[in-house]
This record gives sequence, structure tokens and C-alpha cells, in this order.
Amino acid sequence: MLHPSSLPGLQWRGIAPPLRLSDFKVIAFDMDSTLISIETLDEMADLMGKKAEVAALTEAAMRGEIVDYKQSLRARVALLAGMPEAFLDEVYDQRVRINPGAEALIAACKAAGLTCLLVTGGFTCFTDKLRVRLGLDDVRANVLEIQEGRLTGRLVPQAWGDICDGEEKRRKLAEVCAGLGVGLERAIAVGDGANDLPMMRAAGVSVGYHAKPAVRQEVNIEINEGGLERVLELILI
Repeated sequence: MLHPSSLPGLQWRGIAPPLRLSDFKVIAFDMDSTLISIETLDEMADLMGKKAEVAALTEAAMRGEIVDYKQSLRARVALLAGMPEAFLDEVYDQRVRINPGAEALIAACKAAGLTCLLVTGGFTCFTDKLRVRLGLDDVRANVLEIQEGRLTGRLVPQAWGDICDGEEKRRKLAEVCAGLGVGLERAIAVGDGANDLPMMRAAGVSVGYHAKPAVRQEVNIEINEGGLERVLELILI
């Protein structure tokens, strides 16, 4: 039994470890800086010579300093108008790296019968590949509009809405739980930025992975050192 509220690089509040992974039914992951080590939009911008401009907007959004996340995302995507579609493959092949412990945590969750969900303000050109690579069960992400082999700087509206923001992440998590016939208290939400807070507040357990200050002060579990597998120190297989 763990009595302190912290271990080196790992803190928790509002829960009484050890918990059991099999008591949960869904785990929802953010993508950028959570499942993978980069911000894909920033790396796309880097290939266009616009990384500083886009990264500043990304950082402000993740810190919660930009109230209108959707407008911020539209503004960042607009800066990429004219990007060759081939650059998307270059970002995935050369820059996307799975974060430490992600595969171990997902494997443990799948073995315990959890549905593994990816919800992101990122793009399907990356999530489609990550879904297969990591064996994820469901995804909600944005679609970049591409015409004649180049990005238009716009996003494609989808049946569920226009942009996957924080509220859409929460709504998708609730939808998956409802489909399984379980309450949100049986969900775990993992993320790092302010747009992850709506799903984190709704879930039974929230995990901040090397998270922004606004997130760290709200989550049940903070991983500040090490990889995502550290969740399994508190939620046992």
C-alpha cells in the first residue's frame, strides 16, 4: 500500500492507490506531447520556415492563455497553406517518436480489457498511422484540407463537428463510455495541455504527463519524471 502522496517524479491527489486497472473500461490519450514527443503542427511549420510563429501560438494555447482554441488552431493551420502533402509523411517518418512507456501502458490497458481512445486537436494524417501502430481502438482528430497535393490552410468539417477541441475530447470520451454502458468514473484521461482539461475533469482518474502548470494543479496523477508506464505504479495491472 502506498501511503505518501508522492514518489520521485510522481505525485497524486484525490485518489487512494493502489487502484486496479481492471476497474476501468476506457483510457483516453491526447496525442501531441503525450503519446508522441513532438507537437506535430509545430514540426509541420518548421518545414515551412514558420516554426517560431506557430510554436508560440501552440504554447499559449496549451498553457490556457488563448481562450478560443478553435480560432487559434485555424490561425495556425492557415499559416501552412501551400505546404506540399509530402511534408506530412516527412514529419511522421522523421520526427514522430512514441513517448517512453506509451506502448507498455497501452499493452497493459488492452490486456486489462480497456478501450484505448486517442482524442486530439491534431490531424488524421498522423492519427491514422498511430492507431494502427499502437493498436488503438478509436480516434477523434481533425482533417486537413488538401487540394492538388497541397494544404489549403483549412480544416474539413466532419459529421461530428468542425474541430476537435477540449469540449469535443470530453464529448467523445463520454460517447465511448456510453457505448460501453459505463459511467465516466470508469475512464482514465491522459494529457498535458489546457485543452485536455475538460476530459480530465470528467474522467474518474486524470493523468498529467510532463504537463503544463494549469494542468498539473488539477490532475489526480502527475508524471514529472520518467515515462507513461509510471501510471502503473499507482494503477496496478
